[in-house]
Amino acid sequence: MQGYHGKFLKVDLSAGTLGEIPLAESDLRAYIGGATLAAALIYGQVRAGMDPLAPESPLVFATGPLTGSSIPMVSRYAVCGISPQTGYWGEATSGGSFPFRLKGAGYDGLLITGRAESPVYLHIDRGSAELRDAGRLWGRDIYETQRLLKDESLGEKPSIACIMNDRGRAAGRCGLGALMGSKNLKAVAASGGSKTETADRDTVKALAQEAQAVIKGHLVSLALKEYGTLFYMDMAMALGDAPARYFSRSVFPADKLSGQALRQAYTVENYSCLGCPIGCGREVKHFRQDIPRVDGPEYETVGALGPLCLNYDLESIVEANHLCNAYGMDTISTGVSIAYAMHLAGQGALPSDPELGELTWGDGRAIVKLVRMIAERRGLGRLLGEGALAMAQALGRDPDEAAQVKGLEMPMHDARAFHGMAVSYATGPRGACHLKGDYYNVDMGVAVAEFDIRPGMRFGSQNKGESAAKYQGLKDLYDALTICKFSPLGVTQLVKIVNAITGWEMTPADLLAAGLRSLNLKRAINNKLGLTRRDDRLPRVCLRALEEGSTAGREPAMETMLQDYYQFMGWDWETGRPGRARLLELGLGHVAEDLYQQ
Repeated sequence: MQGYHGKFLKVDLSAGTLGEIPLAESDLRAYIGGATLAAALIYGQVRAGMDPLAPESPLVFATGPLTGSSIPMVSRYAVCGISPQTGYWGEATSGGSFPFRLKGAGYDGLLITGRAESPVYLHIDRGSAELRDAGRLWGRDIYETQRLLKDESLGEKPSIACIMNDRGRAAGRCGLGALMGSKNLKAVAASGGSKTETADRDTVKALAQEAQAVIKGHLVSLALKEYGTLFYMDMAMALGDAPARYFSRSVFPADKLSGQALRQAYTVENYSCLGCPIGCGREVKHFRQDIPRVDGPEYETVGALGPLCLNYDLESIVEANHLCNAYGMDTISTGVSIAYAMHLAGQGALPSDPELGELTWGDGRAIVKLVRMIAERRGLGRLLGEGALAMAQALGRDPDEAAQVKGLEMPMHDARAFHGMAVSYATGPRGACHLKGDYYNVDMGVAVAEFDIRPGMRFGSQNKGESAAKYQGLKDLYDALTICKFSPLGVTQLVKIVNAITGWEMTPADLLAAGLRSLNLKRAINNKLGLTRRDDRLPRVCLRALEEGSTAGREPAMETMLQDYYQFMGWDWETGRPGRARLLELGLGHVAEDLYQQ
């Protein structure tokens, strides 16, 4: 079984027991690894109405067949479960060196259930694992914990909590840190040098060298290396892709928040995930005497804590980002919740809070204070920590005012700028997600010839649904293999790499089928949890045509794109479930039987 150890570590925290789950090669061929294999393991444990924070709710850490290999940009892992934030399928990925250590510990991943009686952490080393007392770590921030335990992943509390590794790297979305914290599991510490077999070492070596050359010579790689993801801020504003003032504007002084501005204001260094030749991560040095070093900020963080709140004070953005890292909080959901609070305050609809005082647009100090209040569950912070949809529901507001899809806050890519993003957001397995897939890349020139995905008019709607579905499938593959989404490697290159590592004989068509299988499996999980076609929509606050910028007067044709998407995917227009025929075609007969039992 090349590319895999062929087993997961099974952890029952309630019983305090550890065991192993053997993996069949047929399942690995079907589900590859990462988030898709996690979905396959979780599917049978999903029940309608289940509480995501119940002890039996599973939490999975998973690597893929590429993890641990010499191929560049593959040190990534996926964390999956039922999202405490949305109640639907939840997944998040992160990079660094932890993914290599996790796989090097002798397992392809971890399946964790139960709840420990008192705080514990999981220690794994070369196929040996044990649960250890974490009492002295509970309540400490992620930097303190990592200093004490060295090299682990952790996360705890509110609903928008994430899981952190390698200092400031975050598996950020869906509130999976809250799930981990509810299990009284403080951290996962992994180490070891266990290697998996490779089918064709010489070919893998040659493909790794070829991949290095492609990555280093790619224009986007060069921009990421120089300025990190913030290189996009100026362009995003010009394209109307960077939302401002809680999704009601698109024009703002982007030069104050660009990658160049960050470099001019601070000493900025870049850092890389293990085996990455780009190094898109930013590190602000000598920020302040009390905070000498800050991981980030990245584009999404700056967008959410900056223009979305009409805040152009870099110092407050960097500090708020650091606090989100230290407390383990999703910066996108945090920023959107704060921007929504500012919107509500402007309408006189935000409850008063003596600690906060008057909340006004652009108040960077108030943003920093709110981040602390969210993390510490104080005052209004407790409400904001549940996310935008929960805020709207608690305050009796119109749900169309909450900038989210299926409970997950909108990222900093405006669907009015690239209409293919609108259908991607509406149908994505975890809700509003710019990574499943990042269709704005297609309409800026990225083609996938093997899947017949070609750039088109960014404001167009014809045939966008089918292309968006295929592109989602491709990006689901990235999280199964696992490989960074900034990797510019083409499908044909990926097929060669997978085959050389595993010894399989996959084709591009097989790879697309695997991606579509992944989407349909996660969709079925959501259906079991109550999702219907009515949930495949964007809120009006993120659809309503703006009066300024390059998207002025533009509104995505949702119905047209959704019908195209459903037709290609073979989903039932009335219920929103994958059709029986499509499930059987993808080898998901057990899912078809489950969804259509009479």
